[in-house]
Amino acid sequence: MPKLNLSNSRYAVLVHFIIWFLILSQILRITFFIWQYDEVSWNIINFIRTLLTGFFFDIGTISFVSLAAVVYYTIMPNKWIGSYLDRILVYFFTTLTVFILVFTFFAELTFWDEFKTRFNFIAVDYLIYTHEVVANIEQSYPLPLLVGGVLLLTIAFIFIFYKRQAFTTTFTAKASAKIRLLILGCAIAVSLFFGFFIHNYQAEWSDNRYNSEISKSGIYSFFAAFRNNQMKYVDFYTSIDNDEAFAIIKEKLKTPNVRYNSMGYSIHRTITDSMPSSSRKNVVFVLVESLSGSFLKEFGNKENITPFMDSLAQKSIFFNNLYATGTRTVRGMEAVTLCIPPTPGQSIVKRPENQNLFTVCSVFKSKSYDCNFFYGGDGYFDNMNAYFGGNGFTIYDRGRGSVLSDKIKTVRHNINDNEVTFENAWGICDEDIFNKMLKTADEQYKNNKPFFNFVMTTSNHRPYTYPEGKIDIPSGTSREGAVKYTDFALRELFKKASLKPWFKNTIFVIIADHCASSAGKDEIDVANYHIPAFIANLPEQYNQKIDKQCSQIDLWPTLFSIFRWNYESDFFGNNVLDPKFEERALMGTYRKLVLMKKEKVMILSDQKKQAFYTWNKQDNSLKSLPMNKSFLEETIAWYQTADYLFTNKLLK
Repeated sequence: MPKLNLSNSRYAVLVHFIIWFLILSQILRITFFIWQYDEVSWNIINFIRTLLTGFFFDIGTISFVSLAAVVYYTIMPNKWIGSYLDRILVYFFTTLTVFILVFTFFAELTFWDEFKTRFNFIAVDYLIYTHEVVANIEQSYPLPLLVGGVLLLTIAFIFIFYKRQAFTTTFTAKASAKIRLLILGCAIAVSLFFGFFIHNYQAEWSDNRYNSEISKSGIYSFFAAFRNNQMKYVDFYTSIDNDEAFAIIKEKLKTPNVRYNSMGYSIHRTITDSMPSSSRKNVVFVLVESLSGSFLKEFGNKENITPFMDSLAQKSIFFNNLYATGTRTVRGMEAVTLCIPPTPGQSIVKRPENQNLFTVCSVFKSKSYDCNFFYGGDGYFDNMNAYFGGNGFTIYDRGRGSVLSDKIKTVRHNINDNEVTFENAWGICDEDIFNKMLKTADEQYKNNKPFFNFVMTTSNHRPYTYPEGKIDIPSGTSREGAVKYTDFALRELFKKASLKPWFKNTIFVIIADHCASSAGKDEIDVANYHIPAFIANLPEQYNQKIDKQCSQIDLWPTLFSIFRWNYESDFFGNNVLDPKFEERALMGTYRKLVLMKKEKVMILSDQKKQAFYTWNKQDNSLKSLPMNKSFLEETIAWYQTADYLFTNKLLK
């Protein structure tokens, strides 16, 4: 039987295309290795395993990408091979696919620059919100140069195929029915094998997170995330009996002033104060985009990019040991509105059936507050309008006019062009959104309404552009400039608010949504969850620095205790000022769930895995510890109960 040489057959172009993809994928993988040279494991065995694992997943990727071409070559009759139709189809779709893949390789480089991972569910989200993402790319990178470079590379690769006679062979060689069916059968078998038996998490073989990420194939990871962006806790994580889980959490949330309202699977309770107050101070809440603790001089930064916040830390309740629950804005929003640990998969902000939940807005509404959400971009992004509107907030954003939605029963107000001095891909600058909030607060005061105004900032986000002449760092040059501008805008907010008649009766709460970066070589980069938080404009005797380790979810229970309010609660957070507060932080990615207590860190992973570490704050490293059963069960309880309550609609 003659030996089959596919590179010299009807499949010559396809063979060249597959080899080209596999080589370029490995070049990209080596590029990431060099990029993170001081973080990856260069042990020769680990290096080779990373490349081989990546090669394996690249085979799966190219099997899916090539399947349509294999089907075409199978069904095209021999008598039409080399016809104008055949030539047009082969040239066009080969060129188009090469162009898309080259563009994807460039996209992986920019995605790695931002997140230090291969494509994941964030990339899936970005595919949905094309306006913001395309505008962000245009403002962050020289797009004509980028597209031109992709086009030139595509032409170069197609020319190489041409010079190697791949097209000539494809348009002249015939293929028997037996050969066609054999190749089609192999292609389908490989695709089915990867589709049903291989999972993206299997690439995560290394203790070094960077080695595991580099082992992946970006396109394969993208579609894996697309398919698995929501995860039911009990299907993927170690679980315990629900009775035990709720018993643990109820004990953790129990204080002398708590009375549970249900004996079942619920944490709904009444919180009473020994000296209850009917005080209704206004609250301006600012959720700051990507404000890492490491940006502040208070935490050792030497660049003096947060002078106002550093000064505010000396005259407020300042949380200096507080951790974000997640790595994205929607996680921060989830934490500060629901006071809930991060459930696996997508944030609740983006999930279906997330209206009419028990949120901090529910507490403010019970005290007759006017609740508003301010966002400088289009609140359609990340499902913000549906979430906030569906949970009692009036929306102010850069959408298309004032809209009354029958579905979510809320009013949406447009921020008009004459209210905007500067705008980029993500929205209007921080000064403009603060000015809109101030204008609205004036109206609320005039109408004698106490207000809870929630402001989401956008300036500290790539492309890091802001109005010129405000600070001494040119716009669009660095993250540090964006941070300094946000600090400047906060100073202006306080300066303007201090002239308002409602200022003395208003509390300002400022906290980051997440850090600027969350990636590291370990499973969880603990230091990159550390964020600042402030409660400002209280009477001077309240001012203090809180050293207790705590979480975003503890912010509102702490403020409500300062207000001395009696209120209903479904919150997982506790009052940090309580002398008996048990220090801990809850955080995670969309797949890893973490409980940290002092330096001890328990990590739950999907596939029902868990790991226990001690965290060295000095070098931000994790060292393995023997498993601690009670610590594990407590970790499980936090996340299992949170997932149970939302999944079973018990947070309504």
